[in-house]
Amino acid sequence: MILICDDDSAIRISLEVVLKHAGYETASVSNPKDAIDFIRNQTPQLILMDMNYSHGTSGEEGLILLKQTKIFCPDVPVILITAWGSISLAVEGMRAGAFDFISKPWNNLSLLNTIQTALSLNNKEKEENSYSGKSTVQSDKIIGKSPLLKAVFTTIERVAQTNAAVLITGESGTGKELIAEAIHESSKRKNAAFVKVNLGGISQSLFESEMFGHKKGAFTDAHYDRIGRFEMANRGSIFLDEIGDLDAASQVKLLRVLQDQTFESLGDSKTKQVDVRIISATNKNLTDMVAAGSFREDLFYRINLISIHVPALRERIDDIPLLVDFFVKKQQELNGLGSIEISSEAISFLQSLPYPGNIRELKNLVEKTMLVSGKKIISDSDFKKQYIPLSSVNSKLPESISQLEEMERNMIVKTMTLYGNNLSKVALAIGISRQALYRKLEKHQIDYC
Repeated sequence: MILICDDDSAIRISLEVVLKHAGYETASVSNPKDAIDFIRNQTPQLILMDMNYSHGTSGEEGLILLKQTKIFCPDVPVILITAWGSISLAVEGMRAGAFDFISKPWNNLSLLNTIQTALSLNNKEKEENSYSGKSTVQSDKIIGKSPLLKAVFTTIERVAQTNAAVLITGESGTGKELIAEAIHESSKRKNAAFVKVNLGGISQSLFESEMFGHKKGAFTDAHYDRIGRFEMANRGSIFLDEIGDLDAASQVKLLRVLQDQTFESLGDSKTKQVDVRIISATNKNLTDMVAAGSFREDLFYRINLISIHVPALRERIDDIPLLVDFFVKKQQELNGLGSIEISSEAISFLQSLPYPGNIRELKNLVEKTMLVSGKKIISDSDFKKQYIPLSSVNSKLPESISQLEEMERNMIVKTMTLYGNNLSKVALAIGISRQALYRKLEKHQIDYC
C-alpha cells in the first residue's frame, strides 16, 4: 500500500487515480499529524510526501515530517513531491533520507517508474539476509574472481532488474563501460538498445542536437532531421560516460530530461517521452566537484541512486593471471599465433607493477610483448624490455602535446582562411566531420562567425 501525504485534495485524487490504475492500493492524508498517526498504526510500502502544508513554501514542515517518518518507518522509501523551482529543497530532503523526488506537474510514466524502482530495490534489500552470495550475473568480457570484483557483480545482480540510475566510478582503464554493459545485459531491457555517449567529447554548442536531436532547418547546416541519443535509447539504456566533464549549461539540460524523461528536439515544439535507464560513469570525484560548485548537487542525486566503484587493478592483483591468459588467447586468435606460454616469473613481474593505466595498460603491455618478442615462452625479461612506466611517459607529454595542439590550430586557421570560413569545405579538406570541426573550433577558440 502506498501512502499519499498532500494538503491539496486535487493532487491526492490525481495520484490515487494513477496509482490505482497501475494496480497499487493507496491511502491518503492531508497533513503531517495525520501522516504520523497513520504510520504509528501501519507500515506502508512507500510514501509520496509533499514538502509544504501551510501557506509557507520553505519546506520545513516536509523536512520535519520526513525525519519523523524515518524514525517510525526507517526502511520505507519516501518520494518527495515538489515544484521544479524548489529542487534545492528536494535535494535537502534526499540528504535527510528520501529515496527520490518528483516535480509538479509530474509525468505519470516517470512517476510509476520511480515508484517501481523504489519498491524493487527495497524488496532486494529485504532478501539480502537470505542471499547465497553466488552471483548469477555473467559477462565473458569482465575477467576476474577477486573479492572486490565479486562485490561489484553482487551489486549488479541486485540492481540490474530495476530501473535505478547507476553511477559507476573508478580510475581510467578499469572497465567501467564493461560494467555498464553487464548491467544492461542483465536487465529486462537487454533486448533494446544500449546507447553509449562520451560526454567529454560533446561540445556545449552541440549538446542538445546530439542528445535530443534536431529538425531540418533548426540551425545552419541542419539539412535533415536527426534522432538524438535519448530517443535512440528508448526502452533501453543510455550510458553517459565521462559525466564529470559536462559543462554547467549542459548539466541543466540533462537534469531536465532526467527529471521526467521528456524533451524537445531542436526546432520542434513537440514534447517527446522516452523510457530510458540511466547509467553514468566518471573517473572524477563528483562529491568534491559538488562541494566546489562545478557539478550540480541535484544532478548528482539524480544519477547516483546506486553507486558502483570499480576497483583499480593494483587492488585485485590475483586477477592478473586470468587477465593475461585472456589477452594472450585473444592475440592468438587475431593474429594466428601458435601456442604461447607466459612464465611464472613473468606473471610475478606483472603482478608487481603499479598500473596507473589499469587493465588497459596491462593489455597493451601483454600484446606488445607478444608481438615484439616472437617467442613461444615469454619471460619476465621480455616484459621488462617493453615496460615503460607511465610516469616517464607523462613527464614528456606536455611539450609534445603543446606542439601538436598548436600545429592543429594553425592548420585549421589556414584552411579556414583558404576557404573563406566555409565550414563544409574546411571539414572536407581536413578530412573530419562538421561536428568534429565544431568541437575543434570551440576547443581552440577559433572564431568562425
